[in-house]
Amino acid sequence: MASLRHEIRIAAAPDEVWAIFTRPESIPEWFPGIDSCTVEGNVRVIKTTIGLEMPEEILTNDPIIRRFVYRITSPVYRFHLGVIDVIEIGPNDSLCVYSTTAEPDALALIIAGATMGALAQIKHLAEGP
Repeated sequence: MASLRHEIRIAAAPDEVWAIFTRPESIPEWFPGIDSCTVEGNVRVIKTTIGLEMPEEILTNDPIIRRFVYRITSPVYRFHLGVIDVIEIGPNDSLCVYSTTAEPDALALIIAGATMGALAQIKHLAEGP
C-alpha cells in the first residue's frame, strides 16, 4: 500500500481555500481529468475525461477543522483513502495538504500525481487573477 502527500502554501484565508472544494460537486472545477460528477448523500460518482466512472464515498466534510476525506469504492482499488486538509498559517496564509493512500501502489502514484495539479488549481482559484 502506497501513501503519498503533497502540500502547497496559498496566499488566502483558510476559509477561502476551504470553500473551493468543500462542495463535493465542485471537483471538476479543480481536479484535473475529471469531466463531471454526481452527488447523492455521501456518494459521489466522478466521470473522467476519458469516460471512466468512479464511485466515491465521502467520509468526512468538516468545516471546523477544514478536513475532507473520501475513498474511491471502485473495484479497481483494493483500498483508497484521500484526505484534504487546510491549515491556517496566518490571516491570509494557508497550507493545503492532499494525502493519498491506495492499493495497488501504481494507482496511488497516478492519483498522487494528479493531486499536484489539483493543489495548483486550488491555489490559482483561491489567490485569484
